[in-house]
Amino acid sequence: MESSEEKVVAVIIVGGPAEGTRFRPLSFNTPKPLFPLAGHPMVHHPISACKKIPNLAQIFLIGFYEGREFALYVSSISNELKVPVRYLKEDKPHGSAGSLYYFRDQIMEDSPSHIFLLNCDVCCNFPLPNMLDSHKRYGGMGTLLVIKVSPESANQFGELVADPITKELLHYTEKPETFVSDLINCGVYIFTPKIFSAIEDVSMHWEDRANVRVSNFALQMATRSLLPDFVRLDQDILSPLAGKKQLYTYETMDFWEQMKTPGISIKCSALYLAQFRVASPHLLAKGDGTKNATVVGDVYIHPSAKVHPTAKIGPNVSISANVRVAPGVRLINCIILDDVEIDENAVIMHAIVGWKSSIGKWSRVQADGDYNKKLGITILGEAVSVEDEVVVINSIVLPNKSLNVSVQEEIIL
Repeated sequence: MESSEEKVVAVIIVGGPAEGTRFRPLSFNTPKPLFPLAGHPMVHHPISACKKIPNLAQIFLIGFYEGREFALYVSSISNELKVPVRYLKEDKPHGSAGSLYYFRDQIMEDSPSHIFLLNCDVCCNFPLPNMLDSHKRYGGMGTLLVIKVSPESANQFGELVADPITKELLHYTEKPETFVSDLINCGVYIFTPKIFSAIEDVSMHWEDRANVRVSNFALQMATRSLLPDFVRLDQDILSPLAGKKQLYTYETMDFWEQMKTPGISIKCSALYLAQFRVASPHLLAKGDGTKNATVVGDVYIHPSAKVHPTAKIGPNVSISANVRVAPGVRLINCIILDDVEIDENAVIMHAIVGWKSSIGKWSRVQADGDYNKKLGITILGEAVSVEDEVVVINSIVLPNKSLNVSVQEEIIL
């Protein structure tokens, strides 16, 4: 029988600067994992979910951002959750499985019986305690969180086949060219420490194959040192182990998205706001237009923000610290970042307004709200100035620009 004192650790993969290119211009000066969704950094949501895991000993963030970029946040979230959170900096990218193996000594410090592995850019309800219970029943080395998606979109992810009764993972293919299944990998896992042996076996297999093909001794030794460095969890671990009674699946019926682009962050922010309504209603703003602004639907307003009572906010709006919203402003389906000034009667809809930007009187910043289109969401980078009565539609504006004429479907460099 398993002891109730068995410890669990969680590892969250946060990536690094080279992986944030698709998230520009919002990742120019802020690491993607610290970009706010529903008023909290992106990485805050999986960290908060980990807090609910029984016997959680530590949370590790693994990436190759500079440590100083996470130092303040890691300190504050550790104090807030009363759980140690540590940032482990890679010297270079090692892959999702390789980075786990690279820091295996630190991860195993508390001799955990189970290790959660989460990708930072996943947006979901993170049913981690239920996953843990199911994983223990299955008795395998690992369990994957999975979800059904439309057949048309499945090939953008890792498709898999699972036994409908036992839930064993029978087949796994990463982004196949032909349709395999509408069941996909969510990027959330739980493993026993046996995962380290599985990663080591892959590395050893690669070395053996390389030694057969490489005759030059110097080149052979170089290959030996390089091969174990980068190991992908999906192609290199999941695919070979599928059908061997080692891996199982846990299907979620709740929401799930992957945050690949800035536009999708508005959708993810809305999903988390809707989750607040059930799990943390105190985080949502309220107002009827008398002492406070009129609030429609799910809205987050930072306590330091100043919003005029005649403004109308929502649905699906997140307002960050030190924002100033003037009389008559209308905000719909948008993210307003720190220190933004929005002047009288401006309208912002289906947009992200970057830090320290300003929106003039009677101006409009809007888009058609198609998250899948490159210009389906209007994005203003940091310190963008939109002057009075200027209309910005379906556009992306890089930082430190000033707009005194209206633009539509443009990228302002």
